[in-house]
Amino acid sequence: MPSRPSSLRSIAGPLNSNPPNAQAPTGPTHDHAPAHPSGLRQSYTVSSSYSSTSDFERDGDEDSGAGPSNDHTVRSVTPNERTGLLSQERGHGTFTDARTVSPSNASHADSLPGFPFDAPTDTDLDFSPYNSESANVEGPASGKPKHKRKSWKRQISSHITTQKMHTSRDLARRHGVKDTPGMYLSYYLPVLVWAREYSWSYFKGDFIAALTVAGMYVPMALSLADNLAHVPAINGLYSFVWNPLIYALLGSCPALIVGPEAAGSLLVGAAVKSSVDLGRGGDEDRVLHAKICGIVAGMAGAMVFAAGVARLGFLDSVLSRPFLRGFISAIGVVIAVDQLIPELGLNHLVAKHPGIGHGSSVEKLRFILGNLDKVHKLTAVVAGTSFVVIMVCREIKRRMQPRYPGVAYVPDRFLVVVLTSFLAYWFQWDKKGVAVLGTVEAASHQTFKFRWPFQPSNMQLIRDSMGTSFLIALLGFFESSVAAKSLSSSEPFAGIQLSANRELVALGVANFVGGCFMSLPAFGGYGRSKVNKATGGKTPMSSILLSLLTLFTILFLLPYLYYLPKPVLSALISVVAWSLIEECPHDITFFLRLRAWPELALMAIILLSTIFFSLTLGMAIGVGISLLQVIRNATRPRIQILGRIPGTNRFENAEFFTDSPDRLEFIEGCLIVKIPEPLTFANTGELKSRLRRLERYGTNEAHPALPRLRQEDSNKNIIFDVHGVTSMDGSGTQVLEEIVRGYRERGVRVFFSRVPGGKDSEVWKMMKRSGIVDLVGGEGHFVSDVGEALKMTEVEQEE
Repeated sequence: MPSRPSSLRSIAGPLNSNPPNAQAPTGPTHDHAPAHPSGLRQSYTVSSSYSSTSDFERDGDEDSGAGPSNDHTVRSVTPNERTGLLSQERGHGTFTDARTVSPSNASHADSLPGFPFDAPTDTDLDFSPYNSESANVEGPASGKPKHKRKSWKRQISSHITTQKMHTSRDLARRHGVKDTPGMYLSYYLPVLVWAREYSWSYFKGDFIAALTVAGMYVPMALSLADNLAHVPAINGLYSFVWNPLIYALLGSCPALIVGPEAAGSLLVGAAVKSSVDLGRGGDEDRVLHAKICGIVAGMAGAMVFAAGVARLGFLDSVLSRPFLRGFISAIGVVIAVDQLIPELGLNHLVAKHPGIGHGSSVEKLRFILGNLDKVHKLTAVVAGTSFVVIMVCREIKRRMQPRYPGVAYVPDRFLVVVLTSFLAYWFQWDKKGVAVLGTVEAASHQTFKFRWPFQPSNMQLIRDSMGTSFLIALLGFFESSVAAKSLSSSEPFAGIQLSANRELVALGVANFVGGCFMSLPAFGGYGRSKVNKATGGKTPMSSILLSLLTLFTILFLLPYLYYLPKPVLSALISVVAWSLIEECPHDITFFLRLRAWPELALMAIILLSTIFFSLTLGMAIGVGISLLQVIRNATRPRIQILGRIPGTNRFENAEFFTDSPDRLEFIEGCLIVKIPEPLTFANTGELKSRLRRLERYGTNEAHPALPRLRQEDSNKNIIFDVHGVTSMDGSGTQVLEEIVRGYRERGVRVFFSRVPGGKDSEVWKMMKRSGIVDLVGGEGHFVSDVGEALKMTEVEQEE
């Protein structure tokens, strides 16, 4: 056989024990060996490179004869940026101390013939607990460690701490960091961090920010409760009393301000209307409406809290951007249409047509257009003027704020509320047909009355509101997550780190407590949080001050809001609706430029179903389609067929070279398959059919109606590159075992390349227990790279 080219030497490296010009051994041929061996592989017998002892067993026997020095002198390892976090490496060296290692065989692991796995790196670590205080090693000569008896405190601690906490404790000891229970408690209760580090220099900014947010958003809370949720206006204020206070204690984003949102309030209103339609009560039953509000908020909080305890913070990635944009834009359209009725003074006509108030947006638009001649002119003027003034102030502040940051402190909405309330009182607009807010009080006439939302008598209402609560929880958490990620910063408290799971817990507890007082559901909002940060709010103290200011408003200022015109409240809501819609054209233009037709179709489906039917249906369709997309992407195997780039030792996905197949060469008699992901029950359902398609056509893109394009002889050897298979569950392992068994029954030889983590990994253990290792022919069929597997496919003697 001619000498091996230099490119092949780089593949084989020290794995080949024969010299470059050695002749290949002669012997009988087999059907698995190609008639014309390629230049990529070299034929050699198993006996020339392998003994009966596996490579794993020989790892510790290479010290004999000429080889690395057996000097076991303990060397001091100075930690640096390249030092592993845990200095005890798996299978190499003897651990003696947190900073010393005895290097026994690590220097020549790569020179083993056919060494089946990558050499250990800093990620190949043994995380077994090591307690330097409880174990006193006398030395390698005696080999008799003396163990101290654990105290009862440590025994209890060992039962309540997780493996991650054990690892963290071990890391802390090794690096000289003090490990205390307070450290973990401060992580789960951020108030212990920022309260300890709080400085009075922050108070001025926090107070001004809280005052500004209260002036802008307390009137908004009244509007959301009265106009969207159809509950007593004071219930909207409750959500600014309890939720910011509790979030300040538990939340992991100091700048986030929690409060009621338009989408959640509209969904509460949908639940109220649904209960009325089902005959649970009437449109004027304020006690029932407040009770439903508390039940929805309490259930949403319980769901969010349970998700946080179950560590489901990753769910913020389930809903796609097109879904959110389509749904939020649809909410904006629904809110804008809903507010046209009170802004035009048509409420008295809606009372005579009960179906209109509970109908779709299209039905309401038809009703408005048919009654334009009955519009109350003063009401329309007040609403229109308020809307224009707020929008003009908003635009002026947006343009001036880069040069004059102080304009952010101007509470334009609060000034509009105060001015219109004074004008309504002075000119007696209430006697001229303009609806005013009137007396603001609780439905039970008792402020802050505690009502347990899960009473047995409320079970019917709980069942009716279950779906709405789930949608509010899902949408609220996603919006809060987006706002928190946009605002997250370690300043001024470096010890507070943003965590999706802790956010779920904080928001869940806040809404559950708020639900006990029948408040609106409240989540983090980017708009008011940005106002808080721009006006000087740096710490969660601004949330606490906002709660106190809202409490002061409820106790002392509500009588002064008696003459607040309801058209002004509707105008405030219309401004929110405009802000929800105004970003949609940008996203539509972006997706059109990308020609992302599925995303545009999803946005259109959600928008149209919400406008023509109902908000609940639009949300359900959107969530259903998004979940189907997630399931489809998760269950689709991403296996690849690999080919070699000519003149190199690189193997690439053949799908990338369909337009120029001459830029890639395939190995005769071999099918190289890369599995780039963990194998689980979700993505192994179609693995067999996908592999069969690769065998027949060499690509996953071919239609199965085509006749077979690859000959059967092209698949005599199957090489699985499993470097991306970082984990396998039982179902995935079973499917892989069935695939390997099927290949072996057909006489196909199977090899595995680059099993991650070596034989101490869970992937290897699953293969060993399932019998895959024995099926393929032993540990010798597990190699460190594809090049070694290619050499082994040309051996001239069966193992």
